[in-house]
Amino acid sequence: MTDAYENGAMIIDGWLQWSTQCPSPNFNFRPENTDISLLVIHNISLPPGEFGGGYVQKFFQNTLDASLHPYFSTIAELKVSAHLFIERDGKVTQFVPFDARAWHAGSSSFAGIADCNNYSIGIELEGADDIPYSDAQYRALEKVSRQLLLTYPKLTPERITGHSDIAPGRKTDPGPAFDWQRYRNSLG
Repeated sequence: MTDAYENGAMIIDGWLQWSTQCPSPNFNFRPENTDISLLVIHNISLPPGEFGGGYVQKFFQNTLDASLHPYFSTIAELKVSAHLFIERDGKVTQFVPFDARAWHAGSSSFAGIADCNNYSIGIELEGADDIPYSDAQYRALEKVSRQLLLTYPKLTPERITGHSDIAPGRKTDPGPAFDWQRYRNSLG
C-alpha cells in the first residue's frame, strides 16, 4: 500500500482519495518491475471545443452514445483512458489507479524509451489546444502533481511533459494555450 499526505491529499493503493472515482475498463498492468517515472499532460473535450456534459467520462468507460453527436460516431469504438481528468471547474476524476497502465499515450517515446503508457501517469485537462485553461484547473493540476511527486520518487519535475512531446507529429496537446511556465513555477 502506498500512502502519501500533503494538504489533505492522499493516495492509497493507487487511488487519489479526494478525487471522484469512475473506474474505466480500459487499462492493464504495467510490465513487472517498472517504476512510474513520467507524467504526461493531455487535453480532451467532447465534442471538440465543447465542455461539460459528462461525455469524457462516458468515453473512458466505453458508454459514449454515438448517436448524440456526429463526432462521437468517429470515436465510440476506441478503447482509451487516462488516470485523471480535470474539468474546467477543477473537479478531479480518476479512472485508472496509478499503479496500473492507462491507455493514454498511444505510440510514444520519452528520452529514448518507447511505450510511455508502461511507465507514465496520464492527466487529461478538459480543454483544447487553443482555449486557455482555467485557474481552477491549474490549481487542481498543481495539487495533484505535488502529490504524485511525493508518492513516486522516480517522477521528477524534469519528467513532466506534454502529449505532443512524446508523440510529435501525431499529437498537439496540451497545446499552445497551456501555460507551462505557470505550471512549472507552481511546483517550485
